[in-house]
Amino acid sequence: MRIIDSHFHWWPKSVFEHLCRRSRHPRAERNGRGGYDYHRRAGSGAHLNSWAEWFDLDRQLEHMDGLGREVAVVCSIGPFSVAFSDMPADEGRDLALMWNEEMARAQRRYPGRVWASAAVPLTDAGIAIEVLDHAVGQLGLMGANLPGSVGSDPRIDAARLDPFYARVEELGVPLFLHPTDVVFQDMLDGYGGALHLSLGRVIEVSVAAARLILSGTIERHPRLKVVLSHTGGALPYQAGRMDKNSRAANLPRPPSAYMKRMYTDTVSPHAMGMRFALEYYGGDHVMYGTDYPCWDPATALALIGELDLSQADRQKLFHDNARRILNLRDPQPAAVERPHEAALA
Repeated sequence: MRIIDSHFHWWPKSVFEHLCRRSRHPRAERNGRGGYDYHRRAGSGAHLNSWAEWFDLDRQLEHMDGLGREVAVVCSIGPFSVAFSDMPADEGRDLALMWNEEMARAQRRYPGRVWASAAVPLTDAGIAIEVLDHAVGQLGLMGANLPGSVGSDPRIDAARLDPFYARVEELGVPLFLHPTDVVFQDMLDGYGGALHLSLGRVIEVSVAAARLILSGTIERHPRLKVVLSHTGGALPYQAGRMDKNSRAANLPRPPSAYMKRMYTDTVSPHAMGMRFALEYYGGDHVMYGTDYPCWDPATALALIGELDLSQADRQKLFHDNARRILNLRDPQPAAVERPHEAALA
């Protein structure tokens, strides 16, 4: 059975080298692990500390080959998606265009094996739509990334962004909602990052998704495809509490009805968490994902093996759902790349 990993991260070095050349925040600097430390603002410390495995797509795919399966991957940005809204709108647009060009090159180099989604700056809705249209219409990217916050602003449900969500819905592409390591970082500081990494990201993606629900964004845009990371964070486990305590939002349906319109992955290092996601969202709304290189694909496969799924359910989880939900298409005959396009760092 062919597998599609719906939660996979490759970051292009060129973008981080560009950030290393910036003299002001946000900026990046090389670290001793073959990656980069991203600094959002003065005095905030380093965010998003990466290592070498994030930046070598060839080696990442070789690692997938070592699983003994045929694995295709869907590249989403993950926590770095906040960076494009950390800077002035014009600079965020230019950085997003640079990122999206690199993603398009990866798709062309590995047609049918690598699909990629777009970076979009959200400080200005008009620019967001411009970048989205270019990414989907001209570069052929298959979706876009939605950070859990717009820079340090947690309000991804701001009314000014509604035209952006309307355009995403019109295009029919998915939004990958991922926490950004920004909103809850100070509250969950300490313990070598253990508290933030274990709970902070789960809280942030849950709050961001709840904002889309309680604001009426999902009600106004019923065909909007939102893919929640990390088995939906805390939402499926607190759905009853959301329904009980959210009447003041004056929605025509309970929040859980909108949660179940969303999609999610199997990124939970816990077979029980995977099982609950499948039971809550339904087998048609969950896709296999590993969060590589943050997590080990072999472990992910082993935990799914504990779920005792039927062959039909495994086919949906590992392959068919991603093809349908993410609208993945077989590649068109590729044009010959120019030599400089073949060098993916």
